[in-house]
Amino acid sequence: MPDATIAGIQPDRLAAFAAREAAVYARSRPKAAKAMAAGAGHFLNKVPMHWMADWPMPHLPLVASAKGATLTDIDGVTLDDFCLGDTGSMFGHSPAPVAKAIRAQARHGLTYMLPTETALQAGRLLTDRFGAFQWQIATTATDANRFALRVARAVTGRPKVLVFNGCYHGTVDDTFVSLEDGRTVTSPGLLGQVADLTQTAVCCEFNDLAGVEAALAKGDVAAILTEPVMTNSCMVLPEAGFHDGLRQLSLKYGTLLIMDETHTISSGLGGYTGVHSLRPDIFVVGKCVAGGMPTAVWGLTDETAKRYEEVNANRPSGRSGMGTTLSANPMQFACLVATLDKVMTPANYAHMEKLAARLSHGLAKAIDRHKAPWHVVRVGARVEFICAPGPLHNGAEAAAAHQPQVEAALHTGLLNRGTLIAPFHNMMLVSPATRKRQIDHLIASFDAILSDLFEEA
Repeated sequence: MPDATIAGIQPDRLAAFAAREAAVYARSRPKAAKAMAAGAGHFLNKVPMHWMADWPMPHLPLVASAKGATLTDIDGVTLDDFCLGDTGSMFGHSPAPVAKAIRAQARHGLTYMLPTETALQAGRLLTDRFGAFQWQIATTATDANRFALRVARAVTGRPKVLVFNGCYHGTVDDTFVSLEDGRTVTSPGLLGQVADLTQTAVCCEFNDLAGVEAALAKGDVAAILTEPVMTNSCMVLPEAGFHDGLRQLSLKYGTLLIMDETHTISSGLGGYTGVHSLRPDIFVVGKCVAGGMPTAVWGLTDETAKRYEEVNANRPSGRSGMGTTLSANPMQFACLVATLDKVMTPANYAHMEKLAARLSHGLAKAIDRHKAPWHVVRVGARVEFICAPGPLHNGAEAAAAHQPQVEAALHTGLLNRGTLIAPFHNMMLVSPATRKRQIDHLIASFDAILSDLFEEA
């Protein structure tokens, strides 16, 4: 007989809990409800960015201020923030060195399409932190990934990028492909797509080296673009030998390997690449690398840079299709230097990892205590509870493990108990500003919610 529960929870119990928590939330934020009703009509979908409508609460709060690992809304509610801008503020809101750098640079101009001495310092620090790459600056990791793919295609003369089913690389068009019955297809739900993405991309499952080799053997793949750990839905860890296998296959078939560390910079100093001694041809990281100022960096190994320089020197004159006017502005460099030198430190990462381990252990104990068919995954300072058994092995399993009804109820329940986590899945980040009491409060709230959902009345 099929299981009638939702992630192990009786549907009526889940519905009652969700309704109760939604009502509590709505009562607690009357000012935000009134302000949104009066002013949101000027925005498409009634939000400044369309995905803000995907938060699970009855209506959005309006943030008044954020500092360290807390934020306060206009109704005076203060939350422990474990979302941290979905990694954009992974090192806390307005780290003091970054805020100081912003104030200082603001007196000397915001953008002028020319470098500064601080830019040269940023280059040295980037190499110290992430390895011997030749760097370029972008505004978002989406741009950085897009430019990296253009370089890969230019130096290899090949059209395709290999990505993994369920991957996350921002809004790069080529990455919006999925696997359907073993075939690469344009991802369903993609708006305004007119080109056939299967002409420029091929999709494999994460951890499937045999599938990767079959795709590369066709000789038309310029680059493998991957996160070290899948983070877009339910987190998927690489199996033993997977990254070594990717590197060997890319070398065997003349394909570049691009490592996108936009989320996995949580892994430790130098990102997952540095912690696990990976050897990509191109390295990309964004979001928090400048302390929350919109900034991304991408770097080429010396060999890849030499190949790029040769192609670039011999191309016809005209636009290369790379670069944006506001990228590499002096404010970005000021924030990069402050973050790399004063914020992204061994001591801060040690603090983050210690508390993330405490959070992971506490959540797992609560899950075991309530016999929930769930599991917890951690990568450095990044922790997720997943409302399905684990471990997960690929994007298809991650998609199947996603439980929107349960997650929405849980997120609202945690909000009512003083904690904010990421909206699209169950991701929590620990920052240098996060304190032990915030960790313990989150664990206690999670345990109390599971008591409501799983224990007999």
